[in-house]
Amino acid sequence: MVNIIIANKKNIKEVLGSAASALKAGKIVAYPTETFYALGVKFDMNEAMKRLLKLKKRPSEKALPLIAGNMESLSMAASHLNEASLSLIRRFWPGPLTLLLPAKNGLPAGITHEGKVAMRVPGRSFALRLALEAGFPITATSANPSDMPPPLTAEEVSEYFGGHVDLIVNAGRTKGGPPSTIADATGDKIKIIRQGAIRIND
Repeated sequence: MVNIIIANKKNIKEVLGSAASALKAGKIVAYPTETFYALGVKFDMNEAMKRLLKLKKRPSEKALPLIAGNMESLSMAASHLNEASLSLIRRFWPGPLTLLLPAKNGLPAGITHEGKVAMRVPGRSFALRLALEAGFPITATSANPSDMPPPLTAEEVSEYFGGHVDLIVNAGRTKGGPPSTIADATGDKIKIIRQGAIRIND
């Protein structure tokens, strides 16, 4: 049976601590973001990543995006930042912009593709607070099988995955909306991969 905890203003610190502890222990945690519910695992845990990819029915070459709470956590997965990426970070983070950055060596295959890792610092949300509480990057892939719509509620996450998710944080209905914009910032020129919540010109 899936473990569901309800988050509210009174218990938010305890819920964040429980979710962060679960991530550190290699568990899969479903949590609310600014738009939909997402599935999180600790960025450097291979077995947890394999479980997540299998759960999502997502090919390993389609890398999972990460969220980080701050620049210190970002540096755990990204090897370096060039001037192009820094200019976007200063302008749009925290917020709905995912950057493809040079990945550090040794990261699980599930979060890297062609030497790149997709990362962002989310806007004000439970997701940002969780990433800060954890102190390391976590996956932020939508909490649905790859061929199904992303969930707005914890109940929808439970319907999709049942007891295959170790912990679901129920913080009510999320607002939905467009996905984050994705930009490749590994080169000197920025390349827009997907226009989303914010508009950026190549």
